[in-house]
Amino acid sequence: MDINIDFEPGSTSSCPVCGAKGAKAYDAQERTWRHLNFFQHQTYLRARIPRVECPQGCGIKTVEVPWTRSRSGFTALFEAFIMILARAMPVAAIAAMFGEHDTRIWRMLHHHVEEAHGEADFSEVRRVGMNETGSRRGHIEPILA
Repeated sequence: MDINIDFEPGSTSSCPVCGAKGAKAYDAQERTWRHLNFFQHQTYLRARIPRVECPQGCGIKTVEVPWTRSRSGFTALFEAFIMILARAMPVAAIAAMFGEHDTRIWRMLHHHVEEAHGEADFSEVRRVGMNETGSRRGHIEPILA
């Protein structure tokens, strides 16, 4: 199922760089994002996203849309649901369930894990221990104290 989204001709936006109001559409690019299934049907959001010319001189920039992160290919709701499923299921099973390639799912998961690690505060950690038996099998299990 395709959901088509468009902007009203002649409408203005804010500059995505400086926030200046009244930026007029220069042109538009069509983009597609994978969304949550509608019953058993794969669902895609297709939208013409305007590029605007900033009145303050930032140049021509693409407007950001609220339903996704930059360069994702998935909607935020789809990504949130996948993150929940990934705690309980193998990625291959998730990919098969949604008819997506597992490398796309892994790329998205790696993005969010790296983002979470960047926000983690380990300044209070004084010791790190490893399970030697698990590490011999390739499983590293840190014990933080």
